[in-house]
Amino acid sequence: MMVYKNSQKRIYQHEYPYFVTVNTQDKSLFFKEPIFCDLWIEELILCKKLKSFEINSFCLCYDHFHMVLKVENGKDLSEIMRSLKTNFSRNANRVMLDDFSIKRYNLDEKARSADRAFWQERKLLEKFDKQVEQFHRLFHKKYESVSSFKKFKWQKSFHDHIIRNEKDLIEHHGYTAYNFIKHRLSEDWHYTSLNFPELIDVY
Repeated sequence: MMVYKNSQKRIYQHEYPYFVTVNTQDKSLFFKEPIFCDLWIEELILCKKLKSFEINSFCLCYDHFHMVLKVENGKDLSEIMRSLKTNFSRNANRVMLDDFSIKRYNLDEKARSADRAFWQERKLLEKFDKQVEQFHRLFHKKYESVSSFKKFKWQKSFHDHIIRNEKDLIEHHGYTAYNFIKHRLSEDWHYTSLNFPELIDVY
């Protein structure tokens, strides 16, 4: 068992999955716009590749998301959530900018030129930047004015629950995957793990 210091004094137990809830700031209904939902899915795919964690289920709703995930031994749940939240916030706000600018990565290429993992990560990030630019074009084609969109922010921190047995896992899997029903979203709501089997790990 490993203990990490932060505002909630989280205790991480890597043998168990976690049920996680993250809300938008002030419960803003930011994800009523499908472009940002699609961006969130792409951010999740990228984060999973970079941070190496397993996903049991997830659901993105208008103002929050739930996820059941399992971190690898030695990994940090808070770091995974920080990465997903920070990167999505930055890129969602870049999408809304009038002028899209390519992010420049401040990397010491000379010092790390022989680091294979470094170059693999850089390649993924550069490819993702092109996806963000595509979202920017789609957004500005759809909206002549972005004045109705505030700068995106998540609520600080997140809620987590340790899942300690199979019954608890089954219950949270169902609650998470079908959370769109609870919030009366459309029956064909797309942004749930039910529609992304390639992202799901069986455990």
